[in-house]
Amino acid sequence: MTVDTATELTMYSTQWCGYCVRLKKQLEREGIPFSVVDIENDPDAAAYVETINGGNQTVPTMRFADGSALTNPSFAQVSAKLRELQPTD
Repeated sequence: MTVDTATELTMYSTQWCGYCVRLKKQLEREGIPFSVVDIENDPDAAAYVETINGGNQTVPTMRFADGSALTNPSFAQVSAKLRELQPTD
């Protein structure tokens, strides 16, 4: 499975997914770092997405630093999860 450990957020995507394009643009606009894995070019990533989504290759699937995942989330849901994972002082 391909996971970029340099970022806290990984988006499993395809080239043709409109929901993925929209979420990518929102994350980029807000300066949130993330990596993208195209499940059509990475069989291990496709298998991971299937395990998260009941055998379906549903994208975008977002994987967070804590190992949790969200399927087809809104930008607000991704932002809330990232805030939840922020270390507290």
